[in-house]
Parts: sequence; C-alpha cells; structure tokens
Amino acid sequence: MANPALAHTEQLGPSVWAVSDGRAGNAAQVRAVMRALSSTARWMQIAHIAGQGHRETPVTLSPRAPWTLLPGSDWPMPLRALPKDQRGMFQPPWPDVWIAAGRRSAPYTARIRELSGGETLTIQILDPKTDPSKFDLLAVPAHDDLSGPNVIQTIGSPSHFAPDDIETAGQAFADLADEPGRSCIVILGGDSNAHTFSEDAAQRLESQLEALARQGWRLRITTSRRTPVPVVARMRALAGRVGARFWSGPQDGANPYLAWLLYSDAAIVTEDSSNMLSDAAWHGLPIHMARLKGSSAKFDRLHESLIERGCARWFDGTIDQWRYEPLREAARIADAIVTKLIERHPQPDLKDVKEQSVVLPDWLE
Repeated sequence: MANPALAHTEQLGPSVWAVSDGRAGNAAQVRAVMRALSSTARWMQIAHIAGQGHRETPVTLSPRAPWTLLPGSDWPMPLRALPKDQRGMFQPPWPDVWIAAGRRSAPYTARIRELSGGETLTIQILDPKTDPSKFDLLAVPAHDDLSGPNVIQTIGSPSHFAPDDIETAGQAFADLADEPGRSCIVILGGDSNAHTFSEDAAQRLESQLEALARQGWRLRITTSRRTPVPVVARMRALAGRVGARFWSGPQDGANPYLAWLLYSDAAIVTEDSSNMLSDAAWHGLPIHMARLKGSSAKFDRLHESLIERGCARWFDGTIDQWRYEPLREAARIADAIVTKLIERHPQPDLKDVKEQSVVLPDWLE
C-alpha cells in the first residue's frame, strides 16, 4: 500500500500488500499489523527499501466453490478460483511484503511466494491448515497449538491502535474524561460456530449489568455485527433504563468504540471473539469474560492463555480492577517483519548518503 498523495516521490519504502478473504475479523488483524509496521520508528528502519508494485488500497480475495469446499493445501490451480479481475493482480512487479489473514487467503500467500521467486516476504496470520514451510512467517494464536521455526505464537489476536487515531478519538469524546465515578465498556459479540448468544445468556447478562449500574458503574455498551437483533434491542432498552451509553451502529452517532476503550476503567467482553478480547487487552483494561452458550477446545485455550497472562478473569457479576502489561502482539509481528526485511535489504551506511528522506505511509483506510 502507498499514500496516493506521495506517488510522485522517489522514495516510498517497501511495497506492502494487505490481503484478506473479506471477513471483517480477518481484515482487522491484517490492518492491525499494517498499522504497527507503519509506526514512525519501524518505518524509518525500512524506508530505504525502494519498493515497486505499491497498492493504495487493501486487497480482498473472493475464491469460489468448489475450491472453497477443500482444505487450502489441496487447491489445484488456486488462481482459477478467483474472479478474472482478481487474477490480474498476480503479475509483476511483486510486492516486497504480503500480509494476509484467513484460511482462504493462504493458498495465494503461498502462490505469491512462488511467483516472485521468493522475493516477496510472505506473512500469513492465523493457522492456514497447511505446511508452515510455504510461508516466510506465520503469526498464529497460541491456542491453535502450532509451532515451528517461522511461527510467531501470539496470545489472542494482533490488535493495534495508531497514536493519531487515539488522539482523534480522545478529542472527539473528551467529555468522557470528565464523567464522575467508575466506568466499564461492555463489548458484545454474538453467534458463531462455537458460541450462541442465547436467551438465557442475554437475560443473565442483562440482570448483572443492571445490578452494576445500581452500584454506580457507568456502563458503555456496544454491539457487533454478530449480535442477534433481539439482544441488541434488549441491551438498548437496558441502557435507557439505567442511563448507560449505547452504540450499535451509525444510527447511534459517531462510533465511540476506541474512546470507550480509552476512557473506561474496566471491560466486560463476551467470550466469543478473540479480536474483541485482544482490543481490550491492548489497552490494559481488566477484562471480565462473559459466558455465552457453547464452547470449543480452541476457545478454552484462548481464555486460559488470557487468564494466565493476567489480562482476564471470568465475569461473575462483579467487577474487579487490576493491572498488567498491555498486550501488544501486532507490534511483535511487525518487529519480526522489520528484522526479516533488513536481513534481505541491509540498511545503507548513512555517512555515505548525502541526501535521504523518509516518507511515512498512510494505511488508515
């Protein structure tokens, strides 16, 4: 990716393609790593790389059946699975870095490495369910139980919030800083393969939140795309009764999600989303995981890793406050990418460079 306003400059640094299969959670993880990589300190280390094939927008791949019915490792001629306009991007100049997430993007991460003759540094986020040696780096949650010399095991998902975004959100919702008393952001997920936001779970959580409001907690409740409509309606009504803030979409005004993370003292997060739990952990908030119906061994391992790290505890209707080192896994992945890039493209000796400018990218689309 590159900033179009900087297209006329000679030095753009490495070209980096951000790729996902279109799923919001996967795209968010790629975006987090991209933003961490574009931080001033990291970008200055790799800005000497004269990349080609810059893209101004993220890439969304949409392979079709019958390929999507097979494991990614078994896809014959994977480019044929893509619409014609998406196939056209697989030609030189190749990017310096390819960062992708989602199982359906993994065959193309492996393919871009082959097509570029290994020149493109390929990073795959999440377990691709195929041979790890097909990628230069794999960033995989520890709860996926995958290891290897090129595997970075993360706790939860890579999250990252850029300083500019934090400043903007802080200014836009500065009134939150003046609210008296204790505050808690409540982040609600929804139905998934492993969990269901059942009527019983919604009723239990509603009762617990109402009790917290009576104890003086200021609640800030936000829903997700997966939150069932009846649960959204129930929580909106609750917010009206107890004087809580509520947001479920543009109809409720500007999105306060980041500001609520910034200005809250604690978090209650439903157990079903690694991304949502990791967002709260990035900010160092004491996380109270609210149970839904259902479970899986994979999510059990995720929850245990967050508990062992000191980020989270199970929500029992009460809110505790504790401190821990914020979880910054996107930064760890970005550091590994920088290290690999410098190995391939050693930094120049600055004493021999008469003029050198550093241009920072804009990856905030």
